Amino acid sequence: MALSAAVYAGVIGPSSELNPVRTHSPRNEDGVQQIIVKLRSPSVAAANVVARARLTMRQSRQIVDRMHVIQVEPAAANETVAATIDRLKNDPDVEYAVPDERRYIHAVPNDSLYATGGQWYLQGDPTTPAAVNAQAAWDITTGDPNLVIADLDTGVRFDHPDLLAAANNGRLLPGYDFIGNTTTANDGGGRDADASDPGDWVSSGDQSCDAQISSWHGTRVAGILGALTNNAHGVAGITWQSKILPVRVLGKCGGYDSDILAGMLWAAGQPVTGVPDNPNPARIINMSLGSKSACPSSYSDVIGQLTAMGVLVVVSAGNEGAAVDSPANCPGVAAIAGIRHAGTKVGFSSLGPEVTLSAPAGNCIGTGTGQPCVYSIQTTTNSGTTTPVANDDAYTGTTILAADQPKGPNLGTSFAAPIVAGIAGLMVSANRNLSSCQLISRLKEGAVPFPQASAGEAAQPPMCHPPASSDDLQSLECICTLDGKTCGAGMANALGAVKAALRPIAAVSITQGQTVTLSAQNSAAAAGHGISSYQWASTGKQAITLSNATSATATATAPSCGYGTVRVTVTDDAGLTDTADVVLSPTTATSTAPANASDKSCSLTAPDPVVAVCPGSASVVAGSGTQTFTASAANVTDDSVTWEVNGIAGGNTDVGTISSTGIYTAPAKVSADTQVEIDAVLNSDHTVVGKTKLSVTAAKGSGGGTLDPLSLVGFGLILAAARRTRGVRHVR
Repeated sequence: MALSAAVYAGVIGPSSELNPVRTHSPRNEDGVQQIIVKLRSPSVAAANVVARARLTMRQSRQIVDRMHVIQVEPAAANETVAATIDRLKNDPDVEYAVPDERRYIHAVPNDSLYATGGQWYLQGDPTTPAAVNAQAAWDITTGDPNLVIADLDTGVRFDHPDLLAAANNGRLLPGYDFIGNTTTANDGGGRDADASDPGDWVSSGDQSCDAQISSWHGTRVAGILGALTNNAHGVAGITWQSKILPVRVLGKCGGYDSDILAGMLWAAGQPVTGVPDNPNPARIINMSLGSKSACPSSYSDVIGQLTAMGVLVVVSAGNEGAAVDSPANCPGVAAIAGIRHAGTKVGFSSLGPEVTLSAPAGNCIGTGTGQPCVYSIQTTTNSGTTTPVANDDAYTGTTILAADQPKGPNLGTSFAAPIVAGIAGLMVSANRNLSSCQLISRLKEGAVPFPQASAGEAAQPPMCHPPASSDDLQSLECICTLDGKTCGAGMANALGAVKAALRPIAAVSITQGQTVTLSAQNSAAAAGHGISSYQWASTGKQAITLSNATSATATATAPSCGYGTVRVTVTDDAGLTDTADVVLSPTTATSTAPANASDKSCSLTAPDPVVAVCPGSASVVAGSGTQTFTASAANVTDDSVTWEVNGIAGGNTDVGTISSTGIYTAPAKVSADTQVEIDAVLNSDHTVVGKTKLSVTAAKGSGGGTLDPLSLVGFGLILAAARRTRGVRHVR
């Protein structure tokens, strides 16, 4: 089981900018191994699986049906966790087994200055292009009082005057404490209904992780999500009305995956063994936590369940300046990297193709202790260095100090994530039909492109690049690329995202028969609006015949060969639109659009591109024959192809030639009837190839007949030389 501890570190950028952040140094943990196991059947006992693996069970707890966290002694002295997991995986009753790893906060306290303003990151000032322009979005919506955003974190201070429990006219729901280990919990007990933060300080005598003061991390994140707003006091939350559900999963030295996974399921309204059901299920879950690892199967499993329920999971990318931490690197989540006020990547932020988009994470500009931290992410906190100060009206500060302090500057991707989670909350408030996939797509749609220079810098920082490995550090400022492979699709923008959320949702149901019936009548507009028109159209190279093309329900004639795409555009009474595509073949009709706009289940996996060659078979006569082929593609933006004969681009005089428009010309002569293969290779993805066979017959009176042995060998060598080996997806 991999462990690490938070340490206080300063990151210096090209301009000597000091951005002190918490990172994690690896530590070993002696004793038993802690593992998450999912069984294939609820009738299987975890103890029996452990015994068959020749392990000694120390402790076991069921998380949910079929998922358990177990503590075991290894089968042999010095046997690694990986070896233990292999033993468990070899059991046919085990679906998966993964280490129960620790995850850590992605945060940075540094100063004792009390501050009540400076929320530059919510503004729309052109001097701070990274700011998300929430104040413009608030002109459209300030949130929904019935929406719940869960914060999986260290718990929260319910007595902070700018937060408060909902029962005391505040924003905080009761929540739950999922920390099972009493040492980690630091509150004298294990799991219970008290999600308050007792402090996560670590003394110098604790061997699990490095000494540190209490972070009040959950209170900081909660303030960004939903501090009491428009009350002439303290700071503003991104959402003004939505409720915040604190779910305590982190304590001293972080928290275990088993507790985090249970907290995720409970927050979404799923039953968790031994815990009362959540009466306030969340539509959005913020997780400002993580550590270095590949995405575990356990997280993929749970995230998949939440995605099917329409729950969006927002996760901070990490503060290591390297590859994205887990679980931010898991498919289906919105992974958030951190940028400076100028829109460039802040040095400490992790990055890579897993990132969805970026948001302000704070940066100081100052170069040393005692200097201002100009672009801190101001939010709520507590003044206590160990236990909390009661009813403390404390806020993070703006002065760099040499030591970690509760009211110091607030920096880290931990605080970029709740900015985006809060924006998602505004989006759901504007259009409650949005699934998690649609929220991610429209967050990207509303994002602002990254600036391609660092404003005010005489010496420009380098371009960011996708990390080549976990050790490829980019701990200095760099310019985010525009290809989505480093810092995501762009800079989070609340106004752009809410405008994107207001667009209607195109839904398509399909009924197949002699003709294909396509219905968009279950499409829906945002609250307060209705669908005013429908338009069906054939797109791409394969023309599809349509009837009732301006009605909610249209009929289409499927192609006799190849693929055709029909697109419906739905327009609401405000003139906003959405589109959905249906791919037709002779036997199938498919769409990634929901059948009903209220459907929440979705997938972020794009359908595979396909290409087909028509006609499916043909024959020509050598010396005079020609044949025209067409290629039709689907699920692509570039449907152009390169034509090949027997794997040779354009063919040759021996196998016949084919033009760029698909016209095949037979060779002048063949000694006997034969076949050639016609390939259409998709230019945008050379692994996608459409194929068909063409018969080439010898011309009458040409002397054709059986091949003599020498000719037969020669033609075989030509075919063998023409073909090339490559990994392709064949579509016939």
